[in-house]
Parts: sequence; C-alpha cells; structure tokens
Amino acid sequence: MARGTLRIYLGAAPGVGKTYAMLSEGHRRVERGTDCVVAFVEHHGRPRTEVMLHGLETVPRTELAYRGTTFPEMDIDAVLARRPAVALVDELAHTNVPGSRNAKRWQDVEELLAAGIDVISTVNIQHLESLGDVVESITGVRQRETVPDEVVRRADQIELVDMSPQALRRRMAHGNIYQPDKVDAALSNYFRPGNLTALRELALLWTADRVDAYLRQYRGEHNIRSTWQARERIVVGLTGGPEGRTLIRRAARLAEKGAGGEVLAVYVSRSDGLTAASPKELADQRTLVEDLGGTFHHVIGDDVPSALLEFARGVNATQIVLGSSRRRSWQYILGPGVGQTVARDSGPDLDVHIVTHEEAAKGRGLPVARGARLGRARIAWGWAVGVAGPVLLSLLFTHVDADLGLANDMLLFLALTVAAALLGGLLPALASAAFGSLLLNWFFTPPLHRLTIADPKNIVAIAVFFGVGVAVASVVDLAARRTHQAARLRAESEVLSHLAGSVLRGESSLEALLERVRETFSMESVALLERAGDVEPWTCAASVGTRPVARPEDADVDMPVGDHLALALSGRVLPAEDRRVLGAFAAQAAVVLDRQRLVDQAEEARKLAEGNKIRTSLLAAVSHDLRTPLAGIKASVSSLRSDDVEWSDEDRALLLEGIEEGADRLDHLVGNLLDMSRLQTGTVTPLIRPTDLDEVVPMALGGVPDGSVELDIPETLPMVAVDRGLLERAVANIVENAVKYSPEGVPVAVGASVLGRRLELRVTDRGPGVPDTGKDGIFEPFQRFGDAPRGSGVGLGLAVARGFVEAMGGTLTAEDTPGGGLTMVLTLPTAAQDAAPPPDGTDATAPVHTFT
Repeated sequence: MARGTLRIYLGAAPGVGKTYAMLSEGHRRVERGTDCVVAFVEHHGRPRTEVMLHGLETVPRTELAYRGTTFPEMDIDAVLARRPAVALVDELAHTNVPGSRNAKRWQDVEELLAAGIDVISTVNIQHLESLGDVVESITGVRQRETVPDEVVRRADQIELVDMSPQALRRRMAHGNIYQPDKVDAALSNYFRPGNLTALRELALLWTADRVDAYLRQYRGEHNIRSTWQARERIVVGLTGGPEGRTLIRRAARLAEKGAGGEVLAVYVSRSDGLTAASPKELADQRTLVEDLGGTFHHVIGDDVPSALLEFARGVNATQIVLGSSRRRSWQYILGPGVGQTVARDSGPDLDVHIVTHEEAAKGRGLPVARGARLGRARIAWGWAVGVAGPVLLSLLFTHVDADLGLANDMLLFLALTVAAALLGGLLPALASAAFGSLLLNWFFTPPLHRLTIADPKNIVAIAVFFGVGVAVASVVDLAARRTHQAARLRAESEVLSHLAGSVLRGESSLEALLERVRETFSMESVALLERAGDVEPWTCAASVGTRPVARPEDADVDMPVGDHLALALSGRVLPAEDRRVLGAFAAQAAVVLDRQRLVDQAEEARKLAEGNKIRTSLLAAVSHDLRTPLAGIKASVSSLRSDDVEWSDEDRALLLEGIEEGADRLDHLVGNLLDMSRLQTGTVTPLIRPTDLDEVVPMALGGVPDGSVELDIPETLPMVAVDRGLLERAVANIVENAVKYSPEGVPVAVGASVLGRRLELRVTDRGPGVPDTGKDGIFEPFQRFGDAPRGSGVGLGLAVARGFVEAMGGTLTAEDTPGGGLTMVLTLPTAAQDAAPPPDGTDATAPVHTFT
C-alpha cells in the first residue's frame, strides 16, 4: 500500500488564514471529484471559517472525559473506517486528551498517512520544536504544544500562508480572530507589531531554508555541478588591496537588483606564511561587507583561481566580482592573471564581472608575505629552462648548419643559465651551468662527441663559462632573495603599523584582535590562556576559531607573554621568522586584556560616583520635600498648643488630620529613601516564596483613595515566586504613581494574566502618557515627569519599584496605553512550572488544555 502524501499550510501566527486556506483547498478537491472529508477542523467561532465548512463532509468527533470535563477529539478509527482519499486535519501540533490512542495529533496523522490517506494540515511556526527557545525569547510565551521539525520537513508540500503584521492587527481589531473582549489584551501582548514581525521573519527564513535544502538534495541526487541561478549569490574576490571596497559596493548594488540577493566576500590566502594582504585593509573591508548585509570568508589555497571557483560553486553562487588586474603589462609574460583564469574556467553557469578601479595596471604594490621562497610555478619554470633549454639549443645547433663559433655558443648557453636563475633561483641555475658545460664539451668542443678536450684554450673557456654561470646565478638568486626579504619586512611593517594604530585608537575588543591573528597567520584557532600561578591550571581568557586548545603545550604554536599568560595557535607550525610579528600580537593581546579589566574597574568606580551623585541629589531633595510636611506638622502642633486661641472640636480635628497626613507623607518619603539606599548598597536580599497575587495586590492599595482603582486579579492564577514584602512595596509605588497622573474620576485598571511561565501584572492609567524618549528616564532616581508639583515626592517611587522587581527576578517596563495613557507592565516568574496557563495566543481562541 502506497503511503499517503502530506501537505501543510504553515503560518507565522494565529489568524493569518491557514485553516481558511486548507478548507478552500478541500473545496477545490471536492469540485474535481476527489473524496475529501473534514477529519478535524476548529473554526474558533470565526464566521468566515465556519462558512467554509459548509459543503464538506465532516467525520463525527469522539468525546473523551478527563477530570470531570468532556473534550472533543478526532476519531481516528472513524476516519480510517471511512477511508477517504483526502482528510483535512487542523492544528498538527495539538496535544490529545489523555486516554487517546496517541499523545499528539501529528501521530494520528502518521497513522492516516501509513494507511494511504492523503492529509492536509496546518501548523504555526512557533510550534516547531527547534524554535521553542527562540519564540519564547521573542514573545515571552513558552509553547507547550510542539511538533518535531522532521515531521514538518518530511511533508511532500509546504505552503506558506503569509500576512503583514499591520494587516493581521487590523483583522484582529475588526474582531475576525478573537472575541471583542479579548482584542485589547491580545494586541497589547502576543500580537505586538514587533512579535509578529519577528515570527513572520522566522517563518520566511525557515521556509527558505527548507527550499534550499531540497534544492541541494536534488542537485546531489542528480549529480548536478553547474550553478542554478535560483537565487543571486554574488562572490567578491578580495586581494586585500584598496580596490576591495569598490568591488564590495559594486557587488552590493548587483545584489539589490534581485530579490534575496546575497553578497559573500572571500579572501584566499596561501598556506606558507603571513597573508599577502594588508591586515588593515582586510579589517576595513570585512566591516564594510558586514555593514552592507553580506558575509566575509577567509579560505586557504595555494592556487587562488581554483580556490575561488571551488568556493563559489560550493555556495551555489551565480556571479563572481573581481577587480581589474593590478599587474603591469610586462608582468603578463609570467602567465595570465587571476581574473583571466577565473573567467576562462568558470564555465557557462557563473558570470564573472571584471570591475575597473583606480589601482588597475599600477603594479601590485602589496607586501608579499612568503619570505625568501619563490613560488612553485617559478621554480618549475626555472628547472625547465635550466635543463630542457640547453638540450633544445644543442639539438637546434646540430640540425641547423650555422657555425656561430664556440664563444657565441657559450653566450647563448649562458643566457639560459641567467634565465634559469631569474626564474627558479640558485639550484636550477647551477644545474643549467653544469649541464650546459657538458653539452658544450660534447657537441661543440673538438673532438666532438667525446668528453676530452684537445685544445687547452677550450678548457679555459668552458671553465670560465661555468664560473660565470655560477657567479651570475648566485648574484641573481641573492638579489631575488633580498627582494623577497624586503617585501616580507614590508608585510611585517604593515602588520605592526596597523597593530600600533589600533593601540593608539584605543580598540579594546580582544576577540577582534585574536581574529586578526588567526587571519594573518592562516590559523584554525587562536586562544589567549592565563593562570594565576606556576602550578595553577590554565584558563581561557578569550578564543576564536574552531576547537581552541586548553593548554599551551597542546598548541601548534605558543607564544608566552610574561609568566602566566600565553597565546596559543592551532592549525600549522609557523616558521621562525613569523614569531617576531606573533610576539607583537601577543604583547598587544595582553595589553587589551589588561585594558578590559581596567574598564571593568572604571565601571565599578562609575557606579560609586553614581552613588555619590545620588547622595547629593538626596540632600537636595531632603532640603525641600522632607521639610514641607515637617513644616505642616510643626504649624499644626504649635496651633494646638497655643493658649491664645480657643479651638473648636472641628478645628482641632482638622489640625490633627493635618498632622496625621504630614506624618504619613514623611513615612512614605523616608521609606522610599531607605529602600533606594538598600538598592544602591546591594543589601536587598529577597526571601523568595510561592505567593498568591490576589493576596498581595489588594494590600498594596491601602494608600490610594477608594474608587480610584479597578482590580481584576483572577483567583485561578498560578502562584508567583516573589518576596511578598518587596512585591507589595513595588505595586504600591506603581499604583500610587498611576493614580497621581490619572484624570479625575477615571480609575486606574490593575489586571493580571499568564504568559507561559511568567505572570504579567498590568497597571493602566489614562493620563498624559510619556513619550518613547522618556520611558527609560522615569525609572531613574530623583526624576519626576512633566509638571509634577513640588512636594509630591522625591521621584523615587518607580526607581524603587523597578529595583525591587529586578531583585526578585522580574522586569518592570512602561508601554503606551491604547487610546492614551501609560501602562506599567510588571512581569514575575511563576512558582509552579507545571501550572496550566490560559490561552497563550498559540492558535487563535482555541482552548488550551494541560494534561498530566
């Protein structure tokens, strides 16, 4: 029996239209004569979705009892007995009621597929198991109902149902997703524009990755080596020269012309020493390409064109951008440049762009970093000219009747020896001189074809020829080596100059410095190790690359910095001449590490200075805000003690009431001052215990007038893990602040709800609100927003509230109230992790069941 096919409608959030699209497909199948039934679809009270069920056969659901409540579930046996060609199954990630045959609905779907029934289903991106942590960090909601990624990836067809966040919020506001009484809460929580945008991006990226994976699989199965231009991927070949910035910008413009274009900058370095590029230029170009949205790659290869093409084909690139060669005209006699070779070998599947720039044909001008060693190609050409050249010249002279004389013959052989020295260095030149001497003796010195020499003058001539050949070869080789050594010193000076510049500029990123070391020396990993003493174990202060070592003795190269610090490199063994530059890097790494620690100490000093500033502000605040109620109390007491006035009982009561209000205000101010002092000194130690929110919040409202607060704290909320006293003080300060700014006669709303494993308390007022630029400032000590009257407090209420909440592991933020005003959002961890949350926005208004 053939397995059924699975088609999934994937959405970014509830309400985008997955179920509607699935039912529309069901209608199309029925119109084509396909036997299609509704196995399980939940319309969530949405009229348009409910209408789509008309005209489709629905398999009756089964009713399962659990803990005194009956839950409808898909009747898998009834669907198998009905055996339709296509079954519509909504909410693939749904958790079945205990007592069902399978724990998850996707397992029910697997049974239908195994029975040969095609299935069309729906799922939201947040239900994919691998994205649980990502979705929780974005929305604050932990998805309890998940489906393994592999189940979705195995689907024969995945269709993305997309909608912009603005359109989805409009659909929500029109009541097309939730009931009207839930719209405001949903728009302020799960359906925030930022949440929806992030979820939409996740859905688009996941779908694109799935398409890419399928494309790679198809290309591999069919052994396709050519590039398929399904997506513009532009590889930029960099040399480390100044023209690299022009190439990167040109590639970025090319990428912008096509949807989804991607720029990959790649630098190919040789594996035999320092990279042949300016580290400063490479660092600048890396920054530029990343700023333009591309990626930087560093690969190692002695054959630059082959390495570049291999990289481009490996990433399925469609275009390669290279700069015009900086070679001078005469340098092309040594062979074609990288651009010509890449263009010749790229084939029809890769477009190669040669971009002109100001450095074209001006000479390379870059430091060569391979020390005094010649390239393999030049050495091979040297041996070919030094050995094959004399043979070909001898054959030419023996078959052509041209008597040039022994002196001219020697000069021609000497020219080949000099050419061998220029190309391959000393050894090919010595071999050419020795081999040429033998050929001159055999073919051109009487008696011919014998190694003996009849004329003593010829012996002197051949000896002089050999000596001149050796001398010329030595001089040419020495000049070549001195040239390469000078180039190497130039490379080192470039590196050291850039390193010194980073010191003067105050660059303090240790990871960036180690990454520069790794790229400069073409290493796999670099680690900065330190230890407290000679017998203490090594610890890693910072590292870059793959598999950094944990001890200097395990590294391929280690560079000590003092007694207790070392730079450890893995990848290859460096030649001795590279260790001088490496030592400079190691010294700079130690300086950067010390600088980072000094920055940390400076931060501690800044905090102490901030504390002094707060104490100064406290004295300024005490000079007025504390003296005002004291003055009122003293005036009332003096009046009561006065013998000159006969106070009535009513006047006496008013004076006593004034004394009591002044004392309460003093108590409140002094309490906030003491609380802020505890927060500043770090002496707040919360006693975390499970606490019911509905017991704490009412106690915190004792200081506000009756009727000024509307309280909505459900008794079914889970307990929170908090310090009851600190929470009460925090809520009291938040509510008092909201009441202070709320218009007369408009109560402040205090409500609570559960979001995943955290509980959210929202205090909403309809006051003037706070602009976005001032939302963080209202939590600073001694700050009062707007035109708050003097004497209304020292501006510590919200600062103390946030300090207490953060001490308990929660957060306190400010948001705009829809329609005007300010909403304080207090988020706290729940005490029971297995508590059943209410609907969390995972799928419209579907009831959420938690089974144990």
